[in-house]
Amino acid sequence: MIEPVHSTAVLLLVAVAAVGLLLFMIMKLKIHAFVSLVFVSLVTAVAAGIPVHDAEGGTTIGTAMTTGFAGVLGSVALLVGFGVMLGRLLESTGGAQVLADTLVNRFGEKRAPLALGVAALFFGFPIFFDAGFVIFLPIIFTVARRFGGSLLLYGLPTAAAFGATHAVLVPHPGPVAAVELLGGDLGVTLLLGIPVTVIAWVIGGYFVGLFIGRRINISIPDAVLGEMNELKDADAKAKAPSFGLVLSLLLLPLALISLNTVLSTLISAGTIPADAEWARYLMLVGMTPIALLITVLAALFALSPGRFSLAEAQKLMDGALGPVCGVILITGAGGMFGAILRASGIGGALTSSLSGMGLSLIVQAFLIALALRVAQGSATVAITTTGGLIAADVTAAGLSDLKIAAIVFAIAAGASALSHVNDSGFWLVGRFLNMDVKTTLMTWTATVTTLGLAIFGVACLMWLIV
Repeated sequence: MIEPVHSTAVLLLVAVAAVGLLLFMIMKLKIHAFVSLVFVSLVTAVAAGIPVHDAEGGTTIGTAMTTGFAGVLGSVALLVGFGVMLGRLLESTGGAQVLADTLVNRFGEKRAPLALGVAALFFGFPIFFDAGFVIFLPIIFTVARRFGGSLLLYGLPTAAAFGATHAVLVPHPGPVAAVELLGGDLGVTLLLGIPVTVIAWVIGGYFVGLFIGRRINISIPDAVLGEMNELKDADAKAKAPSFGLVLSLLLLPLALISLNTVLSTLISAGTIPADAEWARYLMLVGMTPIALLITVLAALFALSPGRFSLAEAQKLMDGALGPVCGVILITGAGGMFGAILRASGIGGALTSSLSGMGLSLIVQAFLIALALRVAQGSATVAITTTGGLIAADVTAAGLSDLKIAAIVFAIAAGASALSHVNDSGFWLVGRFLNMDVKTTLMTWTATVTTLGLAIFGVACLMWLIV
């Protein structure tokens, strides 16, 4: 981040004006979101005083824009690409419908959204929000097609489940960094984080998602994964993969990513030597993009016999990749906008205006994280930055591990709420669930905000009890 050239008040005005201009261009002028995001990022960078040229090689407008775009695109493009390939293979062979039918039969038709949400909570434990949500898309679409009603009835609770696990649960990077910065205990935070996640999701994700889904009707966007396949005849049903095979393919990235997490923890604890090459290679296999690549290859060869040739599989995957190019570009541009807001010092301006208000430490943690979330978009950045900002106060207070865990959850709560146009996840959910910007603000932003408030409520209750 550069040294701010404007006062806190000016930077806050720039942030408000930038978001207002972006919404005006997209919602009123109907300019494409990708073009609007890049243009507003440029205007914001100039207005905030980011230099056009730096002889010492520091941050410039060009480097901030390209680095922000590339940073998000480098991870999201791989996750979305492999995710939709896997989804198309499962959907075209009837695997998604088999999994959906089995889940719904276990939970009952009326509890189909609950079945999807519970499954997402399990899968979201080691998998990042973007990857988990994309993998679940064909299942969401299949269930929505079977039972009808708004796509949001099934999509919002599922997306909220992935959002909750990503923000609250160790081993996701945000909470891990916050625990380390605050001097807490990872094991305690993990054990307490599981009930916090479940309770907050039920209140702020599941019930709110149902409430919104029953009032706003969104149709299923067949084009996202290509023409959707439905098992209508006995022959198609006979060729469909078994529930066990489909579940194994979905569990494979879960297992590989978990392996990465376990080995990383053991190396950090000194149980495994830091220079152990075998462990490093196994961790490479468990990196999320590599784990998804391996899963796509496994699905390709496990599903193809008797169902499609490899040449036909290539056409299936090409058909899945085409429609998501726009989603990937918009998501990258959202990362660019967030990077500009970070580099300009707007996030620091917000936190400095909140930190000296004399509030309780847990309330300060929530508000600072919320301000950073609004300012720059990334939940992980908001959690990590807030942890560093309040670390000295937490250390001075001499808090127990339980109290520190409550503060970590409060930080996660603030970093979960008010997802909007500078958050790459906002564009991912909005575009994949067939929503325009206004509808995404009314639905996804509302859902994650109530989810964040629910997490904060549970954290405050824990703070009072422990």
